[in-house]
Amino acid sequence: MTQLIYLTVLLPLLGFLINGLFGSKIKNEKIIGGIGSGVIGLSFLVSVMSFFELLSLPEEKREIIVHLFTWLKAGGLNVSFAYQVDQLSITMALIVTGVGFLIHLYSIGYMHGDKGFWRFFAYLNLFIFAMMNLILADNFVLLFLGWEGVGLCSYLLIGFWYDRKFEKSTTSDAAKKAFVVNRIGDFGFLLGMFLIFMTFGSLNFSEVFSRVSGMNVPTYVFNFIALFLFIGATGKSAQIPLFVWLPDAMAGPTPVSALIHAATMVTAGVYMVARTSIIFASAPAIMTVIAVVGLLTAFFAATIGLVQNDIKKVLAYSTVSQLGYMFLALGVGAFGAGIFHVITHAFFKALLFLGAGSVIHGMHEEQNIQKYGGLKKYMPTTYKTFLVASIAIAGIPPFAGFFSKDEILWYSFANGGFIFWIIGAITALMTAFYMFRLLTLTFDGTPRFDVHHKHPHESPSIMTIPLVVLAVLSVIGGFIGIPEVFSGSHGNLFHGWLAPIFKKAELKLAHYGSHSHTTELILMAISVTGAALAIWFARKVYLQNPQFAVNTANKFKGLYKILFNKYYVDEVYDTTVVKPILKSSESFLWKIADVKLIDGAVNGLAKVVENSSEYIRKIQTGVTQFYAVIMTLGIALALFWIILSL
Repeated sequence: MTQLIYLTVLLPLLGFLINGLFGSKIKNEKIIGGIGSGVIGLSFLVSVMSFFELLSLPEEKREIIVHLFTWLKAGGLNVSFAYQVDQLSITMALIVTGVGFLIHLYSIGYMHGDKGFWRFFAYLNLFIFAMMNLILADNFVLLFLGWEGVGLCSYLLIGFWYDRKFEKSTTSDAAKKAFVVNRIGDFGFLLGMFLIFMTFGSLNFSEVFSRVSGMNVPTYVFNFIALFLFIGATGKSAQIPLFVWLPDAMAGPTPVSALIHAATMVTAGVYMVARTSIIFASAPAIMTVIAVVGLLTAFFAATIGLVQNDIKKVLAYSTVSQLGYMFLALGVGAFGAGIFHVITHAFFKALLFLGAGSVIHGMHEEQNIQKYGGLKKYMPTTYKTFLVASIAIAGIPPFAGFFSKDEILWYSFANGGFIFWIIGAITALMTAFYMFRLLTLTFDGTPRFDVHHKHPHESPSIMTIPLVVLAVLSVIGGFIGIPEVFSGSHGNLFHGWLAPIFKKAELKLAHYGSHSHTTELILMAISVTGAALAIWFARKVYLQNPQFAVNTANKFKGLYKILFNKYYVDEVYDTTVVKPILKSSESFLWKIADVKLIDGAVNGLAKVVENSSEYIRKIQTGVTQFYAVIMTLGIALALFWIILSL
């Protein structure tokens, strides 16, 4: 079945073509939704069968290249359109197609009645097509094709409701912001690819990674390659300083937030770093940069999430924070832990976004949590599943988030030091607090909305069934990665599964330290106790006083204002980057470079031709005798020249 892995890419493309070309004529939502969801469901089945086939093979044979055709061949560059099926790619394929299928099902109910229903499913299918190319690629060029494809789909889906307002601008502005910021990161990624080809003479993963170990390459070259690749990852995975696009991406429909900005696209940067782990392990200085950037991003975004009132904005900054955790893991050499958190995060964050969509759907598009309250009696299924996801992201055992988050904290302590652990642990406490602040203000207490004009209701089963499935996965998903301290001789199953992928990188990082299981248990107990206390405190203050945040804002106006306005990062970028570029574009690029230089050169050349033609055309008199005289003179001059040259 692994030889048919291309079907997981081809089927979403087929769905995109059918709905994109004929959706406006089909019009029947059930058929459109069935096609859009069905192709992803079939892709998931192919991924599952490929997984079990791979599992049945000996460890040394769990890397299968499915070659389709030669794509590019020029000089020393030889790129195939080929897919690599191994432990890492098939794990990501299961997440993308499995969670993607649930989100497609949910979208049938959420987008019901929307005038662009067929267009929405076409875009979703196109996104899955691009994402599957990204994770299955066996070379950097094909990976980059998927990388740019998901960027395009992100633009299309964020700006899907292009005629709607979003905060102070429009959804189209949010889409353009995402597109431009990602292009900055992509430029860095391209530079990394160019340097890889210059250094190793290939862009195929197997050839590059084998030459990394076999060639004597200076460390500074690895540093530059790793830095450029990481710049690409900061754009796609919303890390400092390129994180500003993701909160604005909430302008798109909620299923978009769940699919692209929680479960799949934003983890592309994490996947890319994990896939190229041998390169990053050869650049220890950049590994430290990754760990520090990830840690700061996690902490920074968590502080902003404490005070946001838009339900999707809270979850957006939570996503940025959790992505920071993933990069922290990668930076301290815990590549398996980073991918493990990608999986658990896909379960509970997709559930949180879909749960938020259910609330927004039931509250007639209201997104301000200060205008909710008491919704659990109106939306019992949404409440229960949202509660499960909140417990999971808070890191309470035995829910999925506990296993992956605790593992990251443990490795940050063992390989990074106490400072890394303490900042990571404080971030985890803030996560538990703001998530239960969100849960309490939304579902508990008395309604803070006009019950006479708003009638909240539970979402239809097509939307709640995916919530229940994701809730179950948020409960049991972590058991694939039970820490060695609990699993004993069996070890961590998930780490064992991915071990061959990261073996060479981990050998280069063998100097990283380790500590006793006793230390691990103590740190685990501290983090879980802290999370439980943060949950208790959030429940206590917001059940007693829903206006706690307002009162706190009055006491700490300066700090609250900074956090509420997201440290004014957008304003700083607007003042220092956007406005100067716009001003210089108008005053120099437009009025001088474009109008005077380019237009002047083109128009000037035309003027020269026009003026010279005025004189040249006088020769064309139309008088035959004149032409004969000219011909005679020409012949005479030619003969004269021949005679002189003898």
